[in-house]
Amino acid sequence: MTPEELLDAYAEMVLIRRTEKAAHDLFMSGLVKGTTHLAAGHEAVAVGASAALRPDDYVFATYRGHHHALARGATPEECLAELMSRATGLCQAKGGSMHLTKAASGMLGSYAIVGAHLPMAAGAAWSAKLRGSGQVAVAFFGDGATNIGAFHEALNLAAVWSLPVIFVCENNLYMEYTPIEAVTAVPNPAADRAGGYDMPAEIIDGNDVVVVHEAVARAAERARKGDGPTLIEAQTYRHFGHSRADPAKYRPADEVERWMKHDPLDVARARLEALGVPPEKIADRDQRAVATVDAAVAAARKAPEPEPALAFTDVWADGGAAWRT
Repeated sequence: MTPEELLDAYAEMVLIRRTEKAAHDLFMSGLVKGTTHLAAGHEAVAVGASAALRPDDYVFATYRGHHHALARGATPEECLAELMSRATGLCQAKGGSMHLTKAASGMLGSYAIVGAHLPMAAGAAWSAKLRGSGQVAVAFFGDGATNIGAFHEALNLAAVWSLPVIFVCENNLYMEYTPIEAVTAVPNPAADRAGGYDMPAEIIDGNDVVVVHEAVARAAERARKGDGPTLIEAQTYRHFGHSRADPAKYRPADEVERWMKHDPLDVARARLEALGVPPEKIADRDQRAVATVDAAVAAARKAPEPEPALAFTDVWADGGAAWRT
């Protein structure tokens, strides 16, 4: 990344962090119903990966997917309005926090069923290969998904058919409340399994946006050349609990402290300073993010609730809602 590209990436990560904070505050104020799974701490994975992809590439994420939706072009206002069940939301209030989707930007959804989207990403990659479009599909998933059958099925088919798909494990050490190491035989739950499918794998620092960008760029180039899939295990850490119902008291204090000192925003800021980017330019991006998110919250608060008739749109490809067999 050039200094300017890194500054843009930093600004995007700050915007995502501020949006996540707004989501947390709105939830605590009772304006977000249901639950939220915040991705604060994971920003470098989404931003670094997205910067290495083409606009027409496909992205599939988990229920912890706010950062991916934003990195692929969704606005803070669209996302926060969706969380607040407003008509101006990304999915017109039908998706909520766990299902942010923006197909026009290649963000083909966030999925609440653990691991279910990995075969879907393989299917999208298969489509791209058949059409010769040069597109790449990327499936982001948590460490817990590596113990789900769909993970192994998707990797196997992707390898057998040499699909242009990248599997990115956001390993934050915990599958909900259980340490992944307590239930997995290998130390690196994703990367150590890739060899079983003759798939190249790489373990990277998921909190360094430059490292993520470089790894995904390599994997995307390989996929576009017809050399098949790649698995990337990005080591990262969530700043909050699994969901808003989880205070995360099961995590050792020294572990939390160690990872908080390796915050992706701090890592990117240190890189910018080392490149000689003036502090005032960095501060300006911080201030812009605050202003953008504040405006998004205000707009989402004022946005109308959806009309009941909207519940029957986007059900079928032709717009109909009648049951059919």
